[in-house]
Amino acid sequence: MEGLKWLYPGLKIKRWLLLAAVGLFLLVSGLTVILGVTLLASAERGVTWFILHTLGALGSPLLGGVAAAGLGVALIVLGLQRLAGSVFKVLLPGNTGNPWQLFYRRQYLAKGPHIVAIGGGTGLAVLLRGLKKYTRNLTAIVTVADDGGSSGRLRQELKIPPPGDIRNCLVALADTESLMEELFSYRFRQGEGLAGHSLGNLLLAAMTDMAGDFDRAIQELARVLAVGGRVIPSTTSYVVLGAEMADGTTILGESNIPRAGKQIKRVFLQPSTCRPPAAALEAIARADAIIIGPGSLYTSVLPNLLVRDLTEALRQARAPVFYVCNIMTQPGETDGYTVADHLQAIIDHCGPGLVDVVIAHRGPISRGALRRYGEKGARPVPINGPAVARMGVELRTGWLVDETHLVRHHPERLAGLIMEEFYRHHSRRRQRFGYLIREKFRNLGV
Repeated sequence: MEGLKWLYPGLKIKRWLLLAAVGLFLLVSGLTVILGVTLLASAERGVTWFILHTLGALGSPLLGGVAAAGLGVALIVLGLQRLAGSVFKVLLPGNTGNPWQLFYRRQYLAKGPHIVAIGGGTGLAVLLRGLKKYTRNLTAIVTVADDGGSSGRLRQELKIPPPGDIRNCLVALADTESLMEELFSYRFRQGEGLAGHSLGNLLLAAMTDMAGDFDRAIQELARVLAVGGRVIPSTTSYVVLGAEMADGTTILGESNIPRAGKQIKRVFLQPSTCRPPAAALEAIARADAIIIGPGSLYTSVLPNLLVRDLTEALRQARAPVFYVCNIMTQPGETDGYTVADHLQAIIDHCGPGLVDVVIAHRGPISRGALRRYGEKGARPVPINGPAVARMGVELRTGWLVDETHLVRHHPERLAGLIMEEFYRHHSRRRQRFGYLIREKFRNLGV
């Protein structure tokens, strides 16, 4: 009896079912005349009379049958299309997009490769926006060392992991991304205790208090947002990021490190005994591809790799490991760095052999952007291919820049290059065919 509830008034279900049924009736009627066989039993006489005496005015009974069948097919298609739209609106009332696009994302992309992305900041969210067009089997492992802004205040006051980077990744993976990004990124401009906080951070903090567990709070909020993937903190421990500088001094606090204006020798976590959630290790073990970055090298990328057991899991993984190098250097962190210098920093902290392929931008950047970034001490990251090759890492380059607001990676270009390289590593014919099909759908706007 539960199925009958779909026929309740106001759902716009019955009208489209009826239209499709009329279409089916006309289709069978037309075939009755065209083939001259009995398909409708006792109803055949009346239907045949209608076609012969009404549609038959087209010139012949055969043309009347063809017209009836054609009209029937059109009504069936229209009815089923509108019916699907009504069903999607009932099941997902917040979705205003094309229901067939949603079906594609939910069903076809569920068969995509399992990809783990590791990082933090805005760079990881940019990557996820591109990758979600290829697969829903995404796991983002996100740094929890942030101690600035709204995240830092909530971390200090509530003793929870900083929610900001987690929030960005959830929004990036949501089906209704544009609306959710505007809502979750909204910052209160006034109000005692509220000024400076983002709504998304407060929701995650509230969900953590309700659920009693930060990881569970993330998964519950992901369910509400219809997130196509999973977001996991690299550790649920309360950690502090520290840095040993080249002059021997030590800086504590993620936000304090770039402000020190000194060359970084190494970074570390306190406590060093923090461990990753079991879900993070499981995702790495079953991954088809693992991507590190993009993001601030010392404050977004390396903090994840410093979590005990995480780097070892990466070494034991069967999947190729990609590192996405930043397009621009970051003042206070990577001044004067080349692509090879970024890789060397990873080697210094984690040992050699962790990264298989490095992805780097090669191409022009506008003079205006270079001037703006140059005023702040940032420069494009030189590639230095021979030095990368000596490290035993494969270099893959492409035009990856997006200058819409800031100089950062273009989500679709970056994801496209990574997926092309991934399927080159996994060159089995079936997987390559799947990639081409995805590209075809993507080019059609699905």
